[in-house]
Amino acid sequence: MTAHSKPLLDGPRLAPVAGGKPTGLVVLLHGYGSNGDDLISLARMIQPSLPGIAFVAPNAPSLMPRMANAHQWWPIETFSAAERAMGVANAAPDLDRFLSNELKSHGLADDRLLIVGFSQGAMMALHVGLRRRNGIAGIIGISGMLVNPASLKAAITNRPPVLLIHGSADDVVPFRSLELASQALSAAHVPVTTHISSGLGHSVDQEGLAAAAAFVARVLS
Repeated sequence: MTAHSKPLLDGPRLAPVAGGKPTGLVVLLHGYGSNGDDLISLARMIQPSLPGIAFVAPNAPSLMPRMANAHQWWPIETFSAAERAMGVANAAPDLDRFLSNELKSHGLADDRLLIVGFSQGAMMALHVGLRRRNGIAGIIGISGMLVNPASLKAAITNRPPVLLIHGSADDVVPFRSLELASQALSAAHVPVTTHISSGLGHSVDQEGLAAAAAFVARVLS
């Protein structure tokens, strides 16, 4: 493979523990300053209950300056809504293409795809997942937010079930982001459920992982 043909996005993968062709695909999107190895560790925790599912956790395309193996979906400088809106819009086409290529390589239809994102990755998951040309199985957003909710009604192309997970003591992405996202999704007629991890900061706990695993099992059954 030449340098010009190398895919922009790639990352660690887990094959189905049951072996053979996967029955579904879960794509995990890491947060700001992290990488695919961090998120694939979450997949290993829930994989035993999902034996037919394949997992992949792509590294975001941009490396952060002066930090080893720290990736970002877009640079964060101002923490403004405008910066987030521009960031997801710029990063979306490459992620959308990656999702299509992964489905094709596994011989799966769009309705066998579930996207999980943490923090900045959750913003990407919600933005891209709700704008895919064909409907997907579901979206899980952990400790994230819905970027540019005012644009959703005009831009949405499919309405998969969504699970939002957030710690009530999150000091990075405010806990109120869960309520705001849930309200906007409901207004756009997206079926949304929430899981609140009481007292938890910017992370996911065992109860959150259990809720995520149950959600994946339900929508990819």
